[in-house]
Amino acid sequence: MKKKLKQAAVAAAFVAAFTAAGPVAGAQEEVEHLDTVVITVSRAGEMTPVTFTSVPKEELERANPMNSLPMTLSLQPSVISMSEGGTGLGYSKMTVRGVKGSQINVTFNGITLNDAESQEVFWVNIPALSSILSDVQLQRGLGTSASGAGAFGASVNMGTKLIPVRAFAKAEVARGSWNTLMTSVAAGTGLLPGGIFADAAYSKSFTDGYIRNAKADVQSAFGAVGLVRKRDVIRFTWLFGDQHTGITWNGLPLSKWEAGEYRYNSAGEYYDSFGNVRYYDNETDNYTQHHLQLNWTHGFSSGLTWSTTVNRTKGDGYYDQLKASKKFSKYGLSPVTVGGVEYSKADFNILKYMDNTLWASNSDLKYTGEKIDATAGINLSHYSGDHFGNVRWISVLGEQDLDPWYTNNGTKKEGSIYARAEFRPLGWLTAYADLQYRLVNLVMTGEDDDNVDISYRNTWGFFNPRAGATAVFGAHKAYLSAAMGHREPGRTDLKENIKDGAWREVRPEKMIDIEAGYQYSADRVTAGANLYLMEYYDMLLETGRISAVGNAIKENIDRGWRRGVELSAAWTPSRAIRVDGNLTLSINQIADYTAYYEDWDAGGYMENHIGKTTMLLSPSVIGMGRIEFTPFTARKSVHEGVRHTPVFTLSGKYVGAQYWDNTQSPERRIPAYFVADFSARESFSLKDNVLTFSLFINNILGARYYADVWVYRAWDGTAWYQEEGLTPQAPRNLMFKITYSF
Repeated sequence: MKKKLKQAAVAAAFVAAFTAAGPVAGAQEEVEHLDTVVITVSRAGEMTPVTFTSVPKEELERANPMNSLPMTLSLQPSVISMSEGGTGLGYSKMTVRGVKGSQINVTFNGITLNDAESQEVFWVNIPALSSILSDVQLQRGLGTSASGAGAFGASVNMGTKLIPVRAFAKAEVARGSWNTLMTSVAAGTGLLPGGIFADAAYSKSFTDGYIRNAKADVQSAFGAVGLVRKRDVIRFTWLFGDQHTGITWNGLPLSKWEAGEYRYNSAGEYYDSFGNVRYYDNETDNYTQHHLQLNWTHGFSSGLTWSTTVNRTKGDGYYDQLKASKKFSKYGLSPVTVGGVEYSKADFNILKYMDNTLWASNSDLKYTGEKIDATAGINLSHYSGDHFGNVRWISVLGEQDLDPWYTNNGTKKEGSIYARAEFRPLGWLTAYADLQYRLVNLVMTGEDDDNVDISYRNTWGFFNPRAGATAVFGAHKAYLSAAMGHREPGRTDLKENIKDGAWREVRPEKMIDIEAGYQYSADRVTAGANLYLMEYYDMLLETGRISAVGNAIKENIDRGWRRGVELSAAWTPSRAIRVDGNLTLSINQIADYTAYYEDWDAGGYMENHIGKTTMLLSPSVIGMGRIEFTPFTARKSVHEGVRHTPVFTLSGKYVGAQYWDNTQSPERRIPAYFVADFSARESFSLKDNVLTFSLFINNILGARYYADVWVYRAWDGTAWYQEEGLTPQAPRNLMFKITYSF
């Protein structure tokens, strides 16, 4: 820790030397105006009739350092977050109103972070993201127009911190359960007299994880350098993420959960020649990603601003896995004879690679006037992703240097244009319209890892209109909006249908979203209610059908819906106490559903027509409560001039029961759970220096629960066969953090 603090001190001295003359006089107000344009283009404003919450920079910085961004957002309305390894470090994901990650649009400085093929965001690739953000806006529903994969139920809009006036430096070190160690440093020059600025941050984290093989060794770096002129801001941003994590996606069999073996993980498990259980210790996922962004923002006048961002994202990585007792033919190889014995099966160590590049650009023109605010823009992107696999070792042959047993590529080109306006015909009324047209071209070529050709090409065009109005009367605000959105099939949705041999048309999904909300704001009390109707058409769902190579197939289902009400409130009875909470009550259903199960005895499928049913992993009740206690707003210690501010926070999250699949079977559901967390923070300040001690106790009540699951069922002629994978979350655990800022 001393070494890290020394590094931060050197950085602070370095930047202070450049700022001796102070910031550019009179420029900060215009800089902030231009700087915010980059991150607000895809965001909703206070009068936009869109359902959203914002998490400010201060709350992000106070979050548990083990948490990825989904875990940090877990207390927001309708959000459920979970981690594959049981803690916040490593693979994690979130749902919003039951909407899964591939349907949540995520942007960073206006550029999409969603993988073009899967449409997922792999948060583990960008650890410690919270520390470099200005704030995060979480939109629920279709939200505003954005680049990349269409928001199909929620969107997350992130932007880097604004240009600071003065130089700064910060160092953090945290230690916690399961051998978790996290360190980070950051420094910035502030705005120098010549209009130059620079920021940098680095973090390094390690944990053994809660479940076996949930180890994580991750690091991230951030750098920004730019130039400010009276009407221009030019910024170059670099974001780097590097992760080496144990594979945890297999999940826990129900039998292990019932036996209390909560930390069991089958990844890398095999049997030696004596029949003993062994584990391949390097069963890992490894990935590195670089995001490079160049932005130029120009203010033509106080009301007219143009901003253009060019982005290149380069990522590459691999899975390292042991595949026990597999046929040689699976990897495109012929049986071998060793010592006079022919082997058609063996143990294989394989590497499955990804190598992808995304080029993207956004150009937006924004006008702000007395009666109207308007924005128009164009987004273009080109993605190329290579997939290939190598066999590195075979148990009966040893180390290998073979050509890839499969190679395939996905190329995705996208262009979209949009125009959005807020018109204020009356002082209390704002009318809103948002029109977007999105054109997507996808080409897939080559063979997948099962040696089946997955070549495919298609072009889709989507028109996504949005409209609404907001009325404000004193402390009261009400809004109403309607929107239409589309989502193209993902890579997996398409390729498993191709492999089935009997091609079924895979149509894009469509949703109509109606939102009606009310908010009350007073000095000590705020409250809100939002009614939402998310009506789905041609939903892509797993029905139980399996492709010819054994993977799940998704099919279009005519109708489904997510309908609910979201309630929220906050009360500040005194300067020392703040209480807030939210509650979501919803109905999440499919109009007419038929489940299919493989019939191992007779062949083909068994059908189970269920009709109207509840969607999987979509609880009808989600709630949160939190109380923050600040006994002294600024109490002086015995050392003259030193102030300290203790803050205590207790929060709880309730998630109702969720079904494992779409059959609504009471035998297959995640039980409801309640998780409480506690944190304490004490800050000591002397002039511009602040030393903060933070304690986090997660799952303080020690709840035993799992937050996610997958299931497979088949009929063998006499009984049901079932496999499942539960995702246990960690019991009570601790984290202690020290932060020094100056």
